[in-house]
Amino acid sequence: MQKEPILKLENIVKVFPGVKALDGVQLDVYPGEVHALCGENGAGKSTLMKIIAGAQGYTSGKMYMDGKEVVFHSTKEAEKMGIAMIYQEFNMVSELSVAENMYLGRLPKKTSGLVDWKKLYENADSVLKRLGLKFGSKTKVKDLSVAESQMTEIAKCLTIGAKVIIMDEPTAALTGEEIKILFGIIEELKKQQIAILYISHRMDEIFKISDRLTVFRDGKYIASKMISQTDYDDVVSMMVGRNVDQLYPERNYVPKEVIFEVKNMVCKGVNNVSLQLHKGEILGISGLMGSGSIELSKAIYGAIPKKSGQILIHGNEKDCSSPKKALASGIGFVSDDRKQEGLVLIRSIRENIAMSSLKKYTKIVCLDKKLENQRMDEEVKKLNIKMSSPAQLVGKLSGGNQQKVVFAKVLESNPEILILDEPTRGVDVGAKAEIYSIMNELSKEGKSIILISTDLPEVIGMSDRVLIMREGRMVCEVHREEMNQETILAYASGGVKENE
Repeated sequence: MQKEPILKLENIVKVFPGVKALDGVQLDVYPGEVHALCGENGAGKSTLMKIIAGAQGYTSGKMYMDGKEVVFHSTKEAEKMGIAMIYQEFNMVSELSVAENMYLGRLPKKTSGLVDWKKLYENADSVLKRLGLKFGSKTKVKDLSVAESQMTEIAKCLTIGAKVIIMDEPTAALTGEEIKILFGIIEELKKQQIAILYISHRMDEIFKISDRLTVFRDGKYIASKMISQTDYDDVVSMMVGRNVDQLYPERNYVPKEVIFEVKNMVCKGVNNVSLQLHKGEILGISGLMGSGSIELSKAIYGAIPKKSGQILIHGNEKDCSSPKKALASGIGFVSDDRKQEGLVLIRSIRENIAMSSLKKYTKIVCLDKKLENQRMDEEVKKLNIKMSSPAQLVGKLSGGNQQKVVFAKVLESNPEILILDEPTRGVDVGAKAEIYSIMNELSKEGKSIILISTDLPEVIGMSDRVLIMREGRMVCEVHREEMNQETILAYASGGVKENE
């Protein structure tokens, strides 16, 4: 690593009306390194990245590129200096080709002023080849997979001569195999002395791919450390400002009576699956992407149709052919996509929490606002939802607080059985610890939970028992004393034959 940073920030302050988002932040980034940015939601990471990328100004401080002070007034100015950002939501025109998107606004021209299509595709194919990508530059973006779209964004960065590439949650929508490809490309970028600023909530990724990390908390710089000189517990304690001695609460579950059964479930992506859930149990269901676990949960809740199979609660068959019927039967559901399926982002916290339980607050045809407000206050306090007021729009909350609003909404309907799909996806470690504590308390109260997650430490840390799915079938049951990542992965990936 060379002595001079390619990007340097000194004492950056950003003040929004009434809020100091960044307070004296510093950052050094060197060529050819992957530098991870760590911090809870609201720590200031996104604001800082937008400042670096020229999408947002700053109140005071200094920024340097190659030792020279710079001030960006737009993303175009940042790009000219070699800074590019890949956002979680891709910024491409789906009807245009990969090449056209890579050189959008910078298409090569002939002396006549017409587009030089031959040169465009040759240049684009050369960059794709440099990254080891298999698809051609004439492919339309709409025909790419999510992973290929992301690779196209990276290729676009190279066409502008990027020296620093900012990646915001780059693996959020990728499968395990696609993540391996992305990491391979990042290694290639490092060899070309391109610096990567890497933002992720996935600690295992950060420790696998990064050379160095910087921690922010409440808009302030906390520390920068070489990956080799820190560990998970150290980073977590810096992020939250306290020791998180035990992320997963200690569980001493003793099996009780069976209260919920699925028999011979068949639906799209699920083939003849049966399971039992005991009172107060947290039952983990694990599998690789496409294993059918998410489809199973949505079929149980009536969100997708089942072809055949039975759902029994306390031995009695229930009609759960729609979410409304499932909810009435005592089943609550937390979706893996809170923004599309869990919340109405343009409505208030109060309205979102009350959404599934309006009958409780209704007197004849009018809402009992007093009762509604009382219940909202109780849920907000119980789940420690950080907000300005119950009237605040849910879309303005951090990811962790949005997820807690989803929990509050589901709990207001007082379900006996809770199905949780990826309940901590996209939330920081502090919010994860709170959600795990909530799950533990709910199970102590006698509620039974089905936890569906691709996060193996989460499944192992929270489950009393784990069922493993592969290609739409249930292939193995693992009890708590036998749980480890190697065993679960071996069964999930087909490395071990299913139990007979």
